[in-house]
Amino acid sequence: MRLISISIVSHLQGALVAQLLADTERYCASETLEMILTLNLPEDLPFTKQDFSFPLIIIHNQLSQGFGENHNRAFRLSSGRYFCVINPDIRLNNDPFPVLLACLQDLSIAVAAPHVVNEQGATEDSARHFPTPLKILCKVFGGCKGSDYFVKDEVVFPDWVGGMFMMFRRETFEQSGGFDQRYFLYYEDVDLCARLRLRGLLVALCPDAKVVHHAHRSSHRNLKYLRWHLSSMLRFFTSSLFLKICWIRLKNNSQK
Repeated sequence: MRLISISIVSHLQGALVAQLLADTERYCASETLEMILTLNLPEDLPFTKQDFSFPLIIIHNQLSQGFGENHNRAFRLSSGRYFCVINPDIRLNNDPFPVLLACLQDLSIAVAAPHVVNEQGATEDSARHFPTPLKILCKVFGGCKGSDYFVKDEVVFPDWVGGMFMMFRRETFEQSGGFDQRYFLYYEDVDLCARLRLRGLLVALCPDAKVVHHAHRSSHRNLKYLRWHLSSMLRFFTSSLFLKICWIRLKNNSQK
């Protein structure tokens, strides 16, 4: 059994995956890791399993699957005590895992995430309040800009963190049922964090762990991705989960 199982899903992103795996090999304690790479579309990889000192399992999908289904299947194949989901467009300049492991020693924390910055070093909005229709409209019309949380030195406890980098204790991910596979590519991270928060567990952004995100905002440029984004948004806003979150917020605000 390895300490950490890392799940990566590639959508014709073999070159980015190669960089992420090279970063992991360079900076991280490879003897504690295993990698599970899902190729969601057929592609030729610029590397082999033998290029790395950690075990690398490669899954070849016959049909393209969603974010949740791919990572849930990787979890079932994994052996690590901790399960980590990372996007191919993440780059490492050091080892973020010791800090995240330390955060997860607090059993009230269900998900640990690093401080995500862009290529210029500015904080990305990877830690957010739960979305609402009003906030979505505000963003569409050019308002509500900037991050929801200020990240400095202390651990931040946001409503949810982006699926580009999430780390769980194995038993927490298993008991939650993993990602909801009814979503496709968007809002799986929001949904899972919401379900964990309703169980009284916390989501943590651990600022001493830092990673770089080379973001590709596909839904801003591609109608297919935009359609998936809108469909997932509608599913979340019409779910009983969203209504429960709104009710708890209203009740908490009325007690202040």
